[in-house]
Amino acid sequence: MMKAAVIGAGAIGGYFAAMLADAGHDVTLCVRTPFETLTLDDGDETREVGAAIVAEPRDLPAHARPADLVVVATKAQDTASARPWLEVLVGPQTLVLVAQNGVDHAERLAGFALAGTIIPSIVYVAAERVGPGRIVHHYSSRLIVPDDAAGRQVARFFEDSALAVEIEPEFLTAAWRKLLANVVANPVTALTLRRMDVFRDEAVQELGRGLLAEAIAAGRASGAKLGDDEAGLILKISAGANPGSGSSMLYDRLSGRPLEHEYLTGAVVRAGERHGVPTPLNRAILALLGAVDPSPIERP
Repeated sequence: MMKAAVIGAGAIGGYFAAMLADAGHDVTLCVRTPFETLTLDDGDETREVGAAIVAEPRDLPAHARPADLVVVATKAQDTASARPWLEVLVGPQTLVLVAQNGVDHAERLAGFALAGTIIPSIVYVAAERVGPGRIVHHYSSRLIVPDDAAGRQVARFFEDSALAVEIEPEFLTAAWRKLLANVVANPVTALTLRRMDVFRDEAVQELGRGLLAEAIAAGRASGAKLGDDEAGLILKISAGANPGSGSSMLYDRLSGRPLEHEYLTGAVVRAGERHGVPTPLNRAILALLGAVDPSPIERP
């Protein structure tokens, strides 16, 4: 049995805690607001997850630290809130898995001077937090990690769970591929306050093509091996999605929570700046998202 900790009790954090507990590990869930129990509804049943719930770093039991694996599952804009936990949980042999959106995972923790090894990841899990400690898993259970020694170690932690871990030699390309989808569906739904049916509008499709053309150019300049058919595939999926479904950024805006735009659209704009790739449409979308964000954050 290994010691695992998950920082963040949202949909992804709660789901990862459940998967680690299913794999037989000693799991601690680090939360902002305490609750009694963590439950997971996977469609077949609702079950209680065997994880210790701790609300303050100082309350972490001695046997839980340092952890063998720490999963950072806060939203990207809340990464700083993980630092007090990381300072207590991370030792020289600790693996720190960053389960967040974007393409600059390691850079977010670079200033923390952690002793452990930081592993970026790509998460494809459709889950929803429906109340404190109450997670509903809808579909998809995939985690993508780099094809290196640390990535393979992470995969072993989930071997006896329902989370499928994929070892990806072209991790940068895979990360940019997910970012491409995020820089269309998330901002368009959040700004229009519409669900995925908005992509049945040809004018919105045209806007999506422009946003994706810029993002693909920025990704290629950053080293991602993106194909010529990326934009068409993403827009086809968007137009064919459940018209009543939304995006995480839409849900955040409707709930008055801070938006993740600086780590999605902002990542495209910053990559363009670094490599001399113009991104005027994404820059305009970034400005609009900043204007509607209820809690402006500092630019990364």
